[in-house]
Amino acid sequence: MSFKYTPNTLKKLEELFEEARFTLRYEKGNFASGYCMLEDKKVLVINKFLNTESRINVLLEILNGMTIDEDELSGEMRKWLQTVKMNPLTMDNKVIQTQINLKS
Repeated sequence: MSFKYTPNTLKKLEELFEEARFTLRYEKGNFASGYCMLEDKKVLVINKFLNTESRINVLLEILNGMTIDEDELSGEMRKWLQTVKMNPLTMDNKVIQTQINLKS
């Protein structure tokens, strides 16, 4: 699978968390990792100032660090989750950064 950092991919990830009964909020905050997770309440708070690519990376990082009950997902979303988990960008609980900012 060729993984693309598009608004459509972000929307699909958001739908995945929604189907898994997580509340996803974009808020202003000083999060060192770009997000805050309240597991007991199933709430994810993502820094609203992140761009689309960074939001996708954060959601993939969260996804790899948690267990989602696949029984709660629709068939299509379950299949997409398996595809995402098999993607080389999400292997080994790491998300590979696709852009590097170098200062001269």
